[in-house]
Amino acid sequence: MSTTIERTRSIRATAPLAAWRTVDILTIAFLGAAFGIAYWGWGLAYQAPSTALTTIFPPLTGITAAPWLVAGVVGGLVVRRPGAALLCEVVAALVSMIPGTQWGFTTLISGILQGLGAEFAFLLLGYSVYGLGAAIFAGAMAAPLEAVYEWFVYWTDWGWGYKIAYLFILTAAGAFIAGTLGWLITRALAAAGALNAFPPGQELRESRSV
Repeated sequence: MSTTIERTRSIRATAPLAAWRTVDILTIAFLGAAFGIAYWGWGLAYQAPSTALTTIFPPLTGITAAPWLVAGVVGGLVVRRPGAALLCEVVAALVSMIPGTQWGFTTLISGILQGLGAEFAFLLLGYSVYGLGAAIFAGAMAAPLEAVYEWFVYWTDWGWGYKIAYLFILTAAGAFIAGTLGWLITRALAAAGALNAFPPGQELRESRSV
């Protein structure tokens, strides 16, 4: 039993948690930039699936919004310091704005709201739990503030039934798409040796040594 616990435990960032290292800052900047490029690309590609889902039931478009929640999840899982999830999502939003998006400055507002939600999830977990469940929780929490913001910016002609449905659909999609995808990306980066200076890399080394 003790071996199983040791293999599955989350490793926290080095203390003090608020003391960011240079490598933490650079990694968040790199991850945010990479996700920003991906976000921009998804902004070009999402319209077709979004339109198809809208013809079935308009709030289902929340499913296609979930990929924009991934950066905060990965930032939090990798660096594991207060502010990492928020900063990664904000950098991603800023970078995605550089080539130009149809949403303009509101892209940054969305990035802040999404990042705050993911950050709050890691805060509630005491910045000490980082397994798949934590990733799913962060993905879910990245959605509500964004959904409410979109009610009053993009979905102003919807009734409350559609708005509430959109909130639940985006939250569920955030959990299962952004959360699971964020966890898989973090695991893949660790397996590739890109996170040796971070807790995910240490967790992988410990799991292999048992």
